[in-house]
This record gives sequence, C-alpha cells and structure tokens, in this order.
Amino acid sequence: MDTAFTYAASGVDIDAGERAVTLMRTAVERTNRPEVVGGLGGFAGLFALDTAKYRKPLLASSTDGVGTKIALARQLDRHDSVGIDLVAMVVDDLVACGAEPLFLQDYVACGRVVPERIAAIVTGIATGCTLAGAALVGGETAEHGDLMAPDDYDLAATAVGVVEADAVLGSERVRDGDVVVAMASSGFHSNGYSLVRRVVAAAGLDLTATPAGLDRPLGEVLLEPTRIYALDCLALVQRFGLEGVHAYAHITGGGLAGNTGRVVPDGLEAVLDRGTWALPAAVSLLEEHGVPRTESERAFNCGVGMVAAVAPEVASGVVTALGERGVPAWVAGTVGARTGADAARLVGSYR
Repeated sequence: MDTAFTYAASGVDIDAGERAVTLMRTAVERTNRPEVVGGLGGFAGLFALDTAKYRKPLLASSTDGVGTKIALARQLDRHDSVGIDLVAMVVDDLVACGAEPLFLQDYVACGRVVPERIAAIVTGIATGCTLAGAALVGGETAEHGDLMAPDDYDLAATAVGVVEADAVLGSERVRDGDVVVAMASSGFHSNGYSLVRRVVAAAGLDLTATPAGLDRPLGEVLLEPTRIYALDCLALVQRFGLEGVHAYAHITGGGLAGNTGRVVPDGLEAVLDRGTWALPAAVSLLEEHGVPRTESERAFNCGVGMVAAVAPEVASGVVTALGERGVPAWVAGTVGARTGADAARLVGSYR
C-alpha cells in the first residue's frame, strides 16, 4: 500500500493537543483547592470531601454551555472570555439552591486543535473557577475534524457543589412580605445570542463601531463575560442567615419574570417594578432594530442577572453588602398574595 494513514492526516493532531495542555497547565493549577487530590493529566479528577465539616451534606450538580455567544467570539477572534461565561452558567445555577461550588470539569469540542486558542479558552475557564472559588479538576478537548469546521468549537461543563440538607434555599422558604433584591447583570450574559446575532446581521450593525448610547464597540459589549455571583450569594447567607436569605433565582433563558417565578410558592407572586432600574442601552439598541419589548423580557435578562428573595428587615443590609462586594443591587419588588396566573410579573416602566 502506497498511502500511510495517520491520525493527524485524519483530522486529529495528538501533538497539538499535548501542546494545548502544556499551555493551559499553569492556569488550571491556580484553581486548586486543598481538597484536590492529584493534578492535571490523570484519567479522573479526584476531590476529597471533608465529611467531618458537614452535618448532612447534599451534593448539587449543574451542566450547561455557552451557546451561540461562541459564534461571536469566533467572528471577533476573541476566545479569552467565553470560558468565564461557561463557569458562570453552571456555578450561578448551583448557588441558587445555596450550594458552594467545589469543582468543575469542562468539555471542549473543536474541528481543529489550535493550541493557543484552546489555551485561551481554558485559561478563561480557570479564571472563572477562581472567581467562583471552584477547582478545575479536569476536562476533555476533543478534535472532531469530520464533524466540525476547522475553526468551530463548542463548550460544556459540569460543576459540583455542596449544601447542608437543612440549608437548601428555594421556594419553600419564601414568605408573603419578602423583598426581592435585584443584582445587576454585566450584559447579556450567555442567553439570547441567536436573537442578538440575527438582529445584528439584519440591521447591518458593525461590531467594531460604537453605536449611540454605548460607551465602547458593540462587539465588546456583546462579549462582556457573564457575572459570577456565587461567592457573593454565599457571603449573604453567611452574613444574614437562613432567616434573612430565602431564595435565589439565576436569570437566564426565560427572562426575569420567568426565572423569578421558579422560586415563588403556590399562592404567592413576586411583583417586580421596572421603574427601579434602567433598561441597558444594548437592549434598547436591539429594540430599535425590531425586537419587541415582550420578546426582550423573555430572551434577555434586561439588566438583572440574579435576584434574592429576602426577609424585609434585612433587605437594605443585603443591598449594602452586595454594593460593598462590587455588585450593584437594589430593591426591585415584593412577594405577596397571587392575583393572577403567573408567579412573577413586571409592572411599571423602566427609568
């Protein structure tokens, strides 16, 4: 036979994969917690859970991806921030039930391993893990040349956390009279980008230009990493206790009302006043180019990335504490007797 078949010629470059691991190693090792056993390169990530530290621990897990925000990252050839998005999407789900993120594993699928690009992505994941206090204990980079174009890639991750069985947050703790505290988002986070990209393309918007109302190029605004709230939310529980903090809702697909309603019990409703904050300029820009307000409020977070249902006597303290931690926050509404079919609704007009 004249032809010698090789894995590299078939679309899988083992040497490039090994170089990517070398480039990302330092960033990954910086995420280590004392409980991590072993290091990068093993067949499984090992994490020693200190059972003496907990009374009745529950493990919590969350899996998610970044979605089509990755298409913008590829379009702008910027790959250092989508890893932060990936971490945020899973750890901010974990903390909604009061769980402390412990560790995370990532999965990167690509058409071709470009070591520097993979290292930039994973370095972003490591940065996100550091912001969340979680260890990056392992992952997988898979080269799928027969399935994906050379510059295509996709991301997914699973995070594991722990919470005491009697400290789980959620709708069971929410009471009539609770106050809803809103935490500002950093942008669109990682939801609604199929709609965002369609509007940008249809309107012919230049990602490198700065439209009226924005303070930097549109592409930079759209790639702003998702805010990671995990440590901030845990700090609130530690400071105000379960008597003060009752539930968190991570505002992702489905919007503010849809996700807040997930932590409101039967018979009650959360009424959120739009007049307590301003609609982000980037959302207004998309509305100017054809997105109806009703669709904005379903597809985008509209400026609120996380909400907390708290006892009224601690509401002002919660807002102050979040501000001290660098998270803009405000009282956005209250919980009361349900008057309609929905567990959460928006009223009034944006400032």
